[in-house]
Amino acid sequence: MKKAFITGITGQDGSYLAELLLSKGYEVHGLIRRASTFNTKRIDHLYRDPHNGGQVQLHLHYGDLANAGTVGDLIYNIRPDEVYHLAAQSHVRVSFDLPEYTGDITGLGVVRILEAIRRSGIPARFYQASSSEMFGSTKPPQNEATPFAPQSPYAAAKVYAYWLTRNYRQGYSLYASNGILFNHESPRRGETFVTRKITRAVAAIKAGKQNTLYMGNLDARRDWGYAPDYAAAMWKMLQLDHAEDFVIGTGESHSVREFLDEAFLYVGLDWQEYVKIDPRYFRPTEVDYLMADASKARTTLEWEPRIYFRDLVRIMVDADLEVLGLEAPGEGRKALEKQHGKWHRWEDQIASMER
Repeated sequence: MKKAFITGITGQDGSYLAELLLSKGYEVHGLIRRASTFNTKRIDHLYRDPHNGGQVQLHLHYGDLANAGTVGDLIYNIRPDEVYHLAAQSHVRVSFDLPEYTGDITGLGVVRILEAIRRSGIPARFYQASSSEMFGSTKPPQNEATPFAPQSPYAAAKVYAYWLTRNYRQGYSLYASNGILFNHESPRRGETFVTRKITRAVAAIKAGKQNTLYMGNLDARRDWGYAPDYAAAMWKMLQLDHAEDFVIGTGESHSVREFLDEAFLYVGLDWQEYVKIDPRYFRPTEVDYLMADASKARTTLEWEPRIYFRDLVRIMVDADLEVLGLEAPGEGRKALEKQHGKWHRWEDQIASMER
């Protein structure tokens, strides 16, 4: 049985990756931060209390990326075959407000993990969650050869982590790969991210619980995909004979305005009647246009996205309508069942959990 260690296991990507690895028979260990409130709802359906008997394949460990000693002890004691580093301060707008914290966790956090692997001598394969935000204002489409031009503290920290990952691969012969993932969303996306902010507002407006949605830049264009597809790409990267870096995306780009169009029209509403612009949501420096050229991943990893923009929006709106006990149009559910064979278990449970 392979062992995997996931930082950020309670986040969107970590929860889908944990599902995938458990389905493949892995023993999965996850790093979580100690908090006085429960923050594990995305993985609660995967957790089994060891006191209830039976084999336990998911293990959670308290720790903090700011503490090198804790991280090192966990890696040495778990002795994982694969390490997936997904944890970060990942909100781009927030990184302007917390630049020092973002640099410490998003940038230096990867150093602490790489050093722990190197010093332990454990032949673990390492995955670094790099970001399309690193490309900044470069001309699309962006691929593995596109230069970086970070436009935020978050992107700058990710660039640092990217080059450290390559440095440890080249300097110490560690199996260390960067996955440069373009935007990927799902019903498990955090509520403060723009896509989920929109789909939650659509549901709340339909339920009569909200009248106005405040937004920032509507013209920014992003390559939006479905998070479980991207979790599969992460796993595929660490199954290669040699570590490489890959761009992962759909090859399509859509504006925030188009996301509003799709989400509101799906339930028969006109977003222009509800959306107002608030300058507080604009970034000091903006990234205008990101679109992936994932040709290398398609060829080398034999990876293809199964969910594209329109179905992604509908999946998210359907789920947020169900959260509020509303009847969803169901086109998102149909698309997901067609491409993935199931409506993810957590999405099925979300309404009863949050009602």
